[in-house]
Amino acid sequence: MKHEIIIKDLRELDVAAKKFIDLIGDRKLIAFYAPMGAGKTTFTTAVCKHLGVRDPVCSPTFTIINEYMTGNGSPMYHFDFYRIAKLSEAVEIGLEDYLYSGALCLMEWPENVEELLPEETLKVSIEVKPDQTRVICWED
Repeated sequence: MKHEIIIKDLRELDVAAKKFIDLIGDRKLIAFYAPMGAGKTTFTTAVCKHLGVRDPVCSPTFTIINEYMTGNGSPMYHFDFYRIAKLSEAVEIGLEDYLYSGALCLMEWPENVEELLPEETLKVSIEVKPDQTRVICWED
């Protein structure tokens, strides 16, 4: 089934994040495919807010991974693989341990580590339309 969430402006972001959480169900591995500036981190921040994360959410561009605790005390991981040049770098940070931990993993720039991602990873695309509307879509 194909899913699509349309975000016309930032005022719709919270509603879109809640809808996304409801629609993905118990999926734990979420890979966001989108060009630079499409809103991957902004959308991830809204998702984290709806999951009860109280810490500030920021892009892990330089740290590669940020760990947060959800409102129910479960860990979740936010990855940014933009700076990963070789798969060995992802292996060295223990990526597979995170991916198989059972915790929610939200990943930006997954194309840089795609060979390491499990088959059950949900591939989500964010498209920017000429009017700056964002379209978030995926199939399950």
